Amino acid sequence: MNQNPENGLPREMLPEELEAAQAANEADALAQLENLQAELAALQAKNAELADQALRAQAEAQNARRRAEEEIAKGRKFAIEGFAASLLPVLDSLEAALAVENASSEQLREGTEATLRQLLSALERNKVLPVAPEPGSAFNPEQQQAISMVPSDLPTNTVAGLLQKGYVIADRVLRPALVTVAAPQ
Repeated sequence: MNQNPENGLPREMLPEELEAAQAANEADALAQLENLQAELAALQAKNAELADQALRAQAEAQNARRRAEEEIAKGRKFAIEGFAASLLPVLDSLEAALAVENASSEQLREGTEATLRQLLSALERNKVLPVAPEPGSAFNPEQQQAISMVPSDLPTNTVAGLLQKGYVIADRVLRPALVTVAAPQ
């Protein structure tokens, strides 16, 4: 309804005016509906794109996890391969020594020393190092195990003697060195 210019009160609209207003309202509503439908279609397309991206990301994460698990399994399975390969020459030397029928004690000693050098070299290449503290060195409970305390002229709580070498691999103790420790005087 429009306002009457004479008194400012609402006046009755003519049928043509009502029809034109209704057509304008319908056109506005139709345009608004078309805009909303276009916006809905764009949002649906964006939603489908994001869902596809999420599925691809999830599949990629699953594939990465599977590949990592396979690599870990292979690592566990073949971790000792390099170490075992470095011990094969030691095995060959021992078998060759046993194949000799009438070896002299000097030949056996030389062969044993050579085999020991091969073994120590193989261990060293694989980061397996001996722990052999000298008498008088400080007692290290992280790498050494005290078997007993013995009277000694050495300072208290130092290594008095080595009973058995220990070994570490990359700073991790495989076996502690067995030592005697100087007792307080």
